[in-house]
Amino acid sequence: MHIRQLPGLGVALALFLSAVPAIAQRGNPNQPAPARTPDPDTVTLVQLVDATIVADQAVQVGDTTKGDIALKWESAHFIRGQNGVYIPFTVSFEPSSIRTSEVSIYIRAVEKGQLPSVVAALTPPAPAGGNKPSQQPAPPKYVWDNVHFLQKPADGRITRAIALPPGDYEVFVAVKERSVAPTNSSGTPAAKTGLLRHAVLAPDFNKADLQTSSVILASTVEPVSGQLSPAEQEANPFVFGPMRIVPSREGRFSKSGDLQVIFWVYGATASAAGKPDVSIDYSFYVRQPDGAEKYFNKTAPQELNAKTLPPEFNAAAGHQLPGSLVVPLMSFPAGDYRLEIKVTDKPSGKVVTQNVTFTVTG
Repeated sequence: MHIRQLPGLGVALALFLSAVPAIAQRGNPNQPAPARTPDPDTVTLVQLVDATIVADQAVQVGDTTKGDIALKWESAHFIRGQNGVYIPFTVSFEPSSIRTSEVSIYIRAVEKGQLPSVVAALTPPAPAGGNKPSQQPAPPKYVWDNVHFLQKPADGRITRAIALPPGDYEVFVAVKERSVAPTNSSGTPAAKTGLLRHAVLAPDFNKADLQTSSVILASTVEPVSGQLSPAEQEANPFVFGPMRIVPSREGRFSKSGDLQVIFWVYGATASAAGKPDVSIDYSFYVRQPDGAEKYFNKTAPQELNAKTLPPEFNAAAGHQLPGSLVVPLMSFPAGDYRLEIKVTDKPSGKVVTQNVTFTVTG
């Protein structure tokens, strides 16, 4: 049984998703400009992350959390960006744990190999002998640190993006109640804070090897009119050109809907005209009651070449090669599935395979 692949989305992506959006990184909050007073929430969050790095100097294995607000790392996607790896990610918390309508969020990425020097720079120097003052190391410069102020999301989920060079990192996400009203005449209750520490490995998408971005299972793909402002782009990291991708939170899809799959292919051999010759096979497997898998069906191969791509497509110009699939789920019995995506670069014969799981509900 072959599933009909719906046309149109792949062409649109090839035309419009030629570049991942640029996201701005504000200056290092450890080095505030002298012309203005640093925001107190920013100072608190920076100090919270600093103290955590100094107190827990070893590289972490698995997520660690601390504070009054329990944070959870839900997901991240890795896509080749304009300067390294573009990483939209989502963290979540229990909405009732935050009493205010606004929150502050501070994000810092530290390369694991940099941690010892960061600890040294953040540790107060020991008193020097005699009358000589101790010399404080220069404040560290991080590959990424940024602060956001936003309305508390009703569902407790915050999605933002960072951009990192390829490498091995620890990412710190700190959240604080933006403001707290006095509870009585005696004063204001202490603002709640929470800190999440998560390891991130940013792949090198510029290598000559055939590879793909993360595979995004989308709940919807919808048009966006007009150019987003930098602040709007920060709040909507899954907007690419004129399209907004809404990733599925749990990978659960109704039989009455569609499965939408989006990713990008890197390292494919290109012709002199900048056109690749790539074939993508999509095969579905369903989980049986005993836990074993059984082949269910597949699509006709998706061909990405000079005949199927828009004339404007040119890998040398930086256009990214998208793989995409839209499959109606009407014929899928309710159950758990694995989608195997096999990408073949025909000129070189190289093959790369990705797998994603999803659930079809009745």
